[in-house]
Amino acid sequence: MDFSIIFSNLDIYFEGLKNTLILVSISLAIGLIFAIPLAVLRTSKNLFVSAPIQAYVYCFRGTPLLVQMFIIYYGMGQFELIKASFLWIFFKEAYFCALFAFALNSCAYTIEIIRGAIENTPHGEVEAAKAAGMSTFLRFRRIILPSAFRRALPSYSNEIIFMLHGSSLASVITIVDITGAARIVNSKFYSPYEAFLTAAVFYMSITFIIVWLLKKLEFKWYAHLRRE
Repeated sequence: MDFSIIFSNLDIYFEGLKNTLILVSISLAIGLIFAIPLAVLRTSKNLFVSAPIQAYVYCFRGTPLLVQMFIIYYGMGQFELIKASFLWIFFKEAYFCALFAFALNSCAYTIEIIRGAIENTPHGEVEAAKAAGMSTFLRFRRIILPSAFRRALPSYSNEIIFMLHGSSLASVITIVDITGAARIVNSKFYSPYEAFLTAAVFYMSITFIIVWLLKKLEFKWYAHLRRE
């Protein structure tokens, strides 16, 4: 293996690393922000409230992320209404299209993670909150959501890792992420082993750091369950 190819092109990989971290962190943040209220509404027994959210979740969980990204990147330009509006400033950029697709996909999966955690809240906790005279909003803010977040953390940890790995698809629409950097190096030196093995090391390193941080958070959140 020719290590000189790797070391001489580390700047390309670090540029890809920066783009990957920005895409993943922003899409996860946007997805989580919208997923929390939508997950609460998803638990509603009113079909007019829950059905549209369920349809959105079903569509984005039932189709591949690559297809979603292609529809957004190549499909939005087919609508004259969008091309004639201010939205075209955003949708003509590959970076925004990838971010938009990632955020929508992450939001759909996160909704189901949080919904499941909410519905598995121990009935006694909810009844105790009602007995204390808490309103519905106060019950969600003080009892249900904090409890749900703790239960949802292991599953959401997987979503973070899946989104990191899924972000490699951004290179398909010309974005230089970590995989895109590997593609550039491979096209310059015809060394796929060195190029993509280096990308794998970058992904593994990020994954290790994320898992370590989430384990620390999990240790802190479950402190009240540990025996002293």
